[in-house]
Amino acid sequence: MAVIHVKRKPLTLAERTYLPQLFGGLMTTLRHLVRPAETMEYPEQRPSIPPGYRGVPTLVKDPHGREKCVSCQLCEFVCPPKAIRITPGSIAAGAGTENVEKAPQAFDIDMLRCIYCGLCEEVCPEEAIFLQNQYSMSGYSRAEMVTHKDRLYELGGTLPDKHFKWEVKKAAEEGAGGHP
Repeated sequence: MAVIHVKRKPLTLAERTYLPQLFGGLMTTLRHLVRPAETMEYPEQRPSIPPGYRGVPTLVKDPHGREKCVSCQLCEFVCPPKAIRITPGSIAAGAGTENVEKAPQAFDIDMLRCIYCGLCEEVCPEEAIFLQNQYSMSGYSRAEMVTHKDRLYELGGTLPDKHFKWEVKKAAEEGAGGHP
């Protein structure tokens, strides 16, 4: 095996004393000293949130105030840290959701385990879970950081449907049912 010797140029006197690097560091420090402060006073001043920010996952309702989640558990299966726990439950007859077989009896997200990856939002077929712009979640114990279904709906609120999936299906069934 051949060995290649690399010739290095010798260091100058200034380089051996590290003076250029020392003065370069001092110049950087002086530049930051005279620059205006970029500090925000956090609770009063909030930073601007860039578009596409992935914050706290929440559940949303449809424009009619009904639960959009059908307890398919896809978000629970796709969640890498297993932060989502869903307990499926049945729906009472005449609840106005004839198209849904089940709804979540319990829907819990452990915010300490959540990595805010957005996979739950992407995989949801009903567009029931969204990552909101909220970024400050705090609590005094681990139990407080587990967000339950009612709190998730409170944080998420109501979002307009983009596709009106169930209204389109209902209109198609009524149109097909009216013809002999």
